[in-house]
Amino acid sequence: MKKSILTIVALGVAVSVMGQGIVNFSTRVSGTVVGHVYGAFPAELAKSGNTASETPAGVQTYSGALLQGTGFSAELWAANGAGQTEAALSLVPGSLTTFRTGVTLGGTPSPLTLPVPGVPAGGTGTFQIRAWDNSTGATYALATTKGKSALFDVSGLGDGILTLPADFANFRSFNLTGVPEPSTFVLAGLGAAALVIFRRRK
Repeated sequence: MKKSILTIVALGVAVSVMGQGIVNFSTRVSGTVVGHVYGAFPAELAKSGNTASETPAGVQTYSGALLQGTGFSAELWAANGAGQTEAALSLVPGSLTTFRTGVTLGGTPSPLTLPVPGVPAGGTGTFQIRAWDNSTGATYALATTKGKSALFDVSGLGDGILTLPADFANFRSFNLTGVPEPSTFVLAGLGAAALVIFRRRK
C-alpha cells in the first residue's frame, strides 16, 4: 500500500516538474475574475481595464457592445516566465474559440482547459488574449477589426493531476478597434487630390 502511494506521489511530482502547465482559458470565474471583450465603436481608441461592475472593479468605460456568438473569435498567446514581451509570445495550440451569449455570459470567450507548451506545471507564464470580428478577416492577423488584452502573468499553472488549471486572475477587459481597409486609404487620397485640383481651378 505504501509503495502504491509513493508511486502515485512520485508520478504527480514528475508530471508537475516535466509536464506542460495547464490553464483555464476563461475570463469569468466567480470570485476571481470577471472581464469582457467589447466591440469596436466609431472613433474609440484601443482601451484596457475593468469597468466598475467587473472583478476586480476598475474605472474604465467602453462604448462598444459586448462580443457575442460565433461571429467573433478569440485565441490565447503565451510565453514562459513572468513579464515577457509581446514579441516573445506564441499561439497556444487549440485555443481558438468563439464567444458566449446572454446578459451574464456575453463578452466572454467560450472557456477551454488548455496545456501551454513551454510553460511547466507549477510555473509562471505571460499571457495575452487576442480577439477579432470574423467578418473582417478569418484570423487575427488578417482581420481589420480586432483587439488584444494587456499582457498578464499567470502563476502556479496546474498539472492535470494534483493541481487544478490556473485561472486568469490578472486578466483585464479590452475592446476591438477598426482599422480602415487599404481601399479606404486610396479613396481618401483620391478625394484629397480632387479637392486640391478643384481649388486650383477656382
